[in-house]
Amino acid sequence: MVSSRLLSPGWRLVLACTTLLSTPSAEVQAAAAAKLRQRSAVHSDHAPDQVTYGRRDDVMRFAAELAESRQLDRTWVESALAQARYLPSVARLIMPPAVGTAKNWAAYRGRFVEPQRIRAGLGFWQANEAWLDAAERQFGVPAELIIGIIGVETFYGRMTGGFRVLDALATLAFDFPPGRKDRSPFFREELAQLLVLAQREGQSPASFKGSYAGAMGLGQFMPSSILKYAVDFDRDGHIDMAGSPADVIGSVANYLAAFGWKSGMPTHFAAKPPVDTADRATLLLPDIVPSFSAQQMAERGAALPEQAWAHDGPLALIELQNGDAAPSHLAGTQNFYVVTRYNWSAYYALAVIELGQAVKAQRQAVAPRP
Repeated sequence: MVSSRLLSPGWRLVLACTTLLSTPSAEVQAAAAAKLRQRSAVHSDHAPDQVTYGRRDDVMRFAAELAESRQLDRTWVESALAQARYLPSVARLIMPPAVGTAKNWAAYRGRFVEPQRIRAGLGFWQANEAWLDAAERQFGVPAELIIGIIGVETFYGRMTGGFRVLDALATLAFDFPPGRKDRSPFFREELAQLLVLAQREGQSPASFKGSYAGAMGLGQFMPSSILKYAVDFDRDGHIDMAGSPADVIGSVANYLAAFGWKSGMPTHFAAKPPVDTADRATLLLPDIVPSFSAQQMAERGAALPEQAWAHDGPLALIELQNGDAAPSHLAGTQNFYVVTRYNWSAYYALAVIELGQAVKAQRQAVAPRP
């Protein structure tokens, strides 16, 4: 997860956004890569003269500053950065999608809430039930939500990204392509965090694999998020976000809890928007941020079910476009907002929630009867 506003509402296929921890899901990234291979390499003229970074003065200055600020051996840092390679594909993939791509919740949902992913989710749940139960007890995050996130992010580990993270982060740190807001400072910090992580784990910085934006493992954590939120849930003395489902489950739960997940609170309610366009615009203005009480929403003309009136926290009126069809609406709670801290998108959050619910329903359907 890139988790941040880093790649924010970018529609790579149908929709993909980012937040503080995660990039667009690995599945969306793979599809985006396939589409981008068909497009001309618009930014090929921006490729740096040197494909390695060890010979560049700006990179060596970065190495010196990093070594001093993070108490790392300068020779080791320089050697690590000298292994990095510029990746033109990363520079292309980080760019915004073509203008005019229509948002479509039904199409986006169909990519994730589908039979193969539900079956894979059921298998993952059955194989890791004890860890999911333990995470729910410790962090208050329900198993189905963790299942939904891992399923949307990486298809339960099937699609975690094949880029060397060192190369991806160096490319975006030192040769961020023109044509969109420069995020190179963010990626320099993530590159620094990657080296700190490698030192802590006793791994070569070049050994980490992940997405084109540097997210890693089944949960697609960026290096900074691994250092801050990942936990050694199986207590084997090592945090393994690529090979330990226990660590991934515990880390995802810890991340959501850190951002304010409240046990027992619903994520959202059904909602009908106001007919009046001015009232609708007022309620939609905060987007995914819960800002209105049920009473305030009703006073603006929104229709809410009885359960929403019983909810004592703020709500957000959220609109999901459906291409040429009428948009869908819901009233999101604080817990819905917490899910979007993983990826800054209401579409993403609802896909996670509904995939998790679908897997849970399938699990209940196949459970042996007493």
